[in-house]
Amino acid sequence: MVTRRAVVRLGDAAPEQIRQSVSTGLSRRALAVMPSGTMEQPHQFKIVRTDLVQDATTILTDSLLIGRLRECELLLNHPWVSRVQAGIRVVDGSYYIFGLRPSNPVTLNGKPIVGNEGLAAGDRLAVGPFLVDVDINDEEMVLEVALQIGVEQYKLDASSPELETEKPPTEPKGPGHKKRAAARPARLPSSKTLDVFWDKRMREAGKMVRPSPLFPLSQRRTGKAQSIWTSTTDLARRWPVSFFIWGAIIGAVPALAAAYWYANAYAPAPLSRSHAEKQLTISPPIAARANANSCTTCHTMRGSMEAQCANCHSTDAFAATIIKPHIEAGISCAICHPEHRGADFRVDEAALRACTECHNDANKQTYNGRSVHTPHLGTFGYPVANGKWIWPGLDDEAWARKKIPVKRLPTEDDQTWLSHQFHFIHQSRVRLVPGITGGNIQGQLSCSSCHRSIDPPDRATPRTTCGLCHNGRTEEKTGRVLIAADKPNCTSCHVQHAKDQRHWGSSLLAAKF
Repeated sequence: MVTRRAVVRLGDAAPEQIRQSVSTGLSRRALAVMPSGTMEQPHQFKIVRTDLVQDATTILTDSLLIGRLRECELLLNHPWVSRVQAGIRVVDGSYYIFGLRPSNPVTLNGKPIVGNEGLAAGDRLAVGPFLVDVDINDEEMVLEVALQIGVEQYKLDASSPELETEKPPTEPKGPGHKKRAAARPARLPSSKTLDVFWDKRMREAGKMVRPSPLFPLSQRRTGKAQSIWTSTTDLARRWPVSFFIWGAIIGAVPALAAAYWYANAYAPAPLSRSHAEKQLTISPPIAARANANSCTTCHTMRGSMEAQCANCHSTDAFAATIIKPHIEAGISCAICHPEHRGADFRVDEAALRACTECHNDANKQTYNGRSVHTPHLGTFGYPVANGKWIWPGLDDEAWARKKIPVKRLPTEDDQTWLSHQFHFIHQSRVRLVPGITGGNIQGQLSCSSCHRSIDPPDRATPRTTCGLCHNGRTEEKTGRVLIAADKPNCTSCHVQHAKDQRHWGSSLLAAKF
């Protein structure tokens, strides 16, 4: 059953097909508001949109609404067009246009429409910036829509010579085509029945929502009074909102300041190169996979960082085990192998420095109730014990191979000559390594690299600085070993990670792990 509006869009179908597709029974409600003598069946309207790229549309309806609402049969989407601005209806076989918005009237051939006006072939309507040319034949009304560009609203005129919008009289196009009527239909008298009819059409057009994929069921749309209504705030309690705003400001300002001025608060420096590389370079590998500069490998929401270290550093050649005394003392992975110290920071060398920094007479801290001291009476790396050199030195042949232009004086005793040999071998000949400062302009060792003071001579610092070089360090750029790998260091004898095939003394490895 066709609704009161009885709207069917059929493209360019034949009139016979259109008539057959529409039910003859109209809603009783629609017939109740029709004045006597009006049409009893829908009429055919053909809309040709020259302003849009679309085919002509044929509409079968009892009345045609013109406006900006998408429910209007002639949809003119422009801010100058009212939501429902005008309507066309057939009364006693003649077409009439009704102005539904007196404040924004439609013009007929340049004259505003007041109330209603009869339409004839060749008429031109102006609705906002749109021009609608009217053509009437025996079968349908044809509305051809065009859009004016570059005009101002108060200067719009449907028949203006300045805008070249005057339309010449149309020529007959066929036997069913009518010429422009010599006398257009007279204006209809004011009718309360017609007013009620248009009021209902306008209300329904404003409240009906067409089905869409998002809203598959049609529903009524709220009226203008409901859609734009907002409650007043004179009785609202505003203090919670203000508290929220001030709390957000107080929290956001320090956070933004910290992010700008203290960007390195959580990451003081980049990761070391060994943890930033995308491929494993150590052979045999001591990690299951390359870290590739990832944060979440070590820092996770669950689990400790020590567990993450053990999970990654577990291979056939290495296991991240910690000896029992260190576990009891609370020594963890990060204490010996710190991170975020820069790309050139050597994590393995940091562990050797940690040995001498912790096991030192100057360290007064106790671990598990025990104190630590400088091992081997301080002879490791710095061969001096009880103020005497215990280093055997170099014989004349070995000293000559060094090509150092220094010879032993007849007045020098053995201790003085051993001191000269030791210092001339290192001074101005050995390059600085990470962790040692105070070199000369060529980047080589100087007196201040090992001794913090000369008068009196500092003999405590060299016990730790010597260990930075004498650990079999491999130069990164060239791959050259600065000190032979078979030279002893702390971990050569004091094995920390038992399952490590890279130890100097393979006999020190446990039989079972």
